[in-house]
Amino acid sequence: MPRPTLRDTPVDDLLPMEAAMEHAALEQEIADHDRRYYQEDAPAISDGEYDALRRRYEALEARFPGIAGENSLSRRVGAKPLEKFVKVRHSVPMLSLANAFSDGEVREFVERVYRFLQRDVSAPVVFTAEPKIDGLSLNIRYENGILTRASTRGDGAEGEDVTANARTIGDIPQRLTGAGVPAVCEIRGEVYLRHDDFAALNQRYEQEGRQTFANPRNAAAGSLRQLDARVTAERPLRYFAYTWGEMTDLPERTQYDMIRRFADWGLSVNPLTQRCPAAADMLAHYRRIQELRPTLDYDIDGVVYKVDDLTLQQRLGFISRSPRWALAHKFPAERATTILEGIDISVGRTGTLNPIARLKPVTVGGVVVSNATLHNEAYISGFDGDGGTIRNGVDIRVGDTVEIYRAGDVIPKVVDVVLDKRPGDSAPFVFPEVCPACGSRAVRRFNPRTGKEDAARRCTGGLVCPAQICERLKHFVSKQAFNIDGLGDQRIEELFRDKIITEPADIFTLEDRNGTAELALEQREGWGIQSVQNLFAAIRERRTITLNRFLFALGIPQVGESTAKLLARHYGTFEHLTEAIRAAADPAGDAYAELMAIDGLGPSVIQELIDFFSEEHNVRGVDALLRQLTLEPVEQQTVHSPVAGKTVVFTGTLERLTRDEAKATAERLGAKVAGSVSKKTDLVVAGPGAGSKLAKARELGIEVIDEDAWFALVGG
Repeated sequence: MPRPTLRDTPVDDLLPMEAAMEHAALEQEIADHDRRYYQEDAPAISDGEYDALRRRYEALEARFPGIAGENSLSRRVGAKPLEKFVKVRHSVPMLSLANAFSDGEVREFVERVYRFLQRDVSAPVVFTAEPKIDGLSLNIRYENGILTRASTRGDGAEGEDVTANARTIGDIPQRLTGAGVPAVCEIRGEVYLRHDDFAALNQRYEQEGRQTFANPRNAAAGSLRQLDARVTAERPLRYFAYTWGEMTDLPERTQYDMIRRFADWGLSVNPLTQRCPAAADMLAHYRRIQELRPTLDYDIDGVVYKVDDLTLQQRLGFISRSPRWALAHKFPAERATTILEGIDISVGRTGTLNPIARLKPVTVGGVVVSNATLHNEAYISGFDGDGGTIRNGVDIRVGDTVEIYRAGDVIPKVVDVVLDKRPGDSAPFVFPEVCPACGSRAVRRFNPRTGKEDAARRCTGGLVCPAQICERLKHFVSKQAFNIDGLGDQRIEELFRDKIITEPADIFTLEDRNGTAELALEQREGWGIQSVQNLFAAIRERRTITLNRFLFALGIPQVGESTAKLLARHYGTFEHLTEAIRAAADPAGDAYAELMAIDGLGPSVIQELIDFFSEEHNVRGVDALLRQLTLEPVEQQTVHSPVAGKTVVFTGTLERLTRDEAKATAERLGAKVAGSVSKKTDLVVAGPGAGSKLAKARELGIEVIDEDAWFALVGG
């Protein structure tokens, strides 16, 4: 049976605690997939699945802003570079693109551009459209026309120096020729293998008895990142140039003309790049490229749209990890039909009953699928509980022929039922009203936020439910929490089942208890002396931990990794934090106001903190842990700027940058950004329409400046 997951619950139906846990789980999954893709050239999931993980991650941050922080993956790209290559700091970050999967999302993108620029159809914005190559991103730096360095994307800020290997690629000139080559010229593009070259390479490897490559993208990435450039030279890599990094001068004023200039300089560019004056033209070109896709001798996975005018690109700027002026329109994922052989119910760590479809194995997009999510009780019934229907009200039954869609979650989705193939003796699925793990009642609660019944059914057992306790232990030792090697999910389940670990503090007494009559790990099946010693060493290493990781590991509802870091940085020590939380039980007091002023916290998060530390069993558990641990403060980065160490509040309409950009700028300069004005606020930046926050600042005598003065203060 698949591991319990919250992945099958729509973002809008998640409780804040569930959202924080889901965000943390997604963060770990995405980071792992980034490592596999960017470092190991061995992706474990399809691009469609990865994109869906990213979209859900970003949707969670949009719906629950408190769970995002400065280290959010939404602000990072790729993975850290491999240690075996020299690291290269990109002079201009190599960011990724936001994705679209439907025509409607493309039209929304175009509308956003027009709104941001405050334009209408009388001043049309022209876009370019180009195939999205499925290869490895490469930045090539030329100085005075001569190739001096080539580097991979890495994590977007730092990449790997692969200059020697890049010099072996025929499409990459050693010297740029033609007019207008800037003194410093960074060309960015994609390294790839043609299909015929890939087939020939694999055939040769097979004849030589060597391991073949899974696909052209893996082959290209592995070839480019060889320590021996002679190996790279033996492989027929190619390169398409499509954008740029640092340029001391831009010889053209549009995206399209810059690409043509690349060709004049001797670089290979994609001939299918085209100007599009409107959304309809962009979508028409997308369909044309989609039709051509089977005939192309290289892999593509979509079409990239970019605002053509470079001045407009500069005005639009960037948000999070992607430019506002570009969008990747991905091709649809594959579907398949198979038989639903059964429905299993698993229990997540917050008590959600998750229905999982057991399928007759079927291949979808090159992967054999035997399980898929059925989301929740409402999804199975065909009714959303609010008068609306799903799949036109058609329910899902055991024995049905169902359609599987693999672009969504890591566990694929059952998206439709082939009704005319339904067996005559089928019966509606009866969702359990008791928890299969503990026998407690399982209910669908009324959600006051949405004004309707929750789509998911939840166990009411709480801490008496073994499934929930076990899942919380898994969270405690997870990568972003204590990260204890040797205590994976299976080990936790085994030790919990046998009552060896029933609460987090038991982990740190494990070594002392080992060897007693009740416990001898090395004598258990699947264990050995070395594995036990390694586990104890890993536990000892984690007896000292930073405050933010400790807070995150506690599994407090809504306190995800980012929120834990906010709290740790603001209060410094666990004692100061808990003192403030206990004092915040009085909502009229200064302690509550101080918590509310921390940007990213809201009343619901604060209430969860108050509730957690007011529960006697939680306090006992934390005290037991603190007797075993040493907590360290979060490392603070030293920044020298006019606003370093100050608490800043932004209010009103900001005209030159978004609120997120203002917040990111302030934090990068060492300031703390607060969401509300209090006695501890040092500076308020007020734009047009500022209301109660501006009035409160004046009442307290806090310095107030406008947006222009803010730019002057921080140096533009």
